[in-house]
Amino acid sequence: MIKLYHGSNISIGQMLIEDYGYDIPTAMHTLYTSNTYRKLEDERTGLYYQSAVYLYDILKQELSTK
Repeated sequence: MIKLYHGSNISIGQMLIEDYGYDIPTAMHTLYTSNTYRKLEDERTGLYYQSAVYLYDILKQELSTK
């Protein structure tokens, strides 16, 4: 299992806080329970090579369809 670099987690969490008004626990829960994060942990997707901004764009798309 690949873990997203801690700094990227923080960056994505901060973007969720800024854009959605989430508190820290909600932002991190949203990230860690998302399909985006599940795909990120799948080494075959190659998403772990991507920037936090790119990953956040994918997460925003996911959240907009919920």
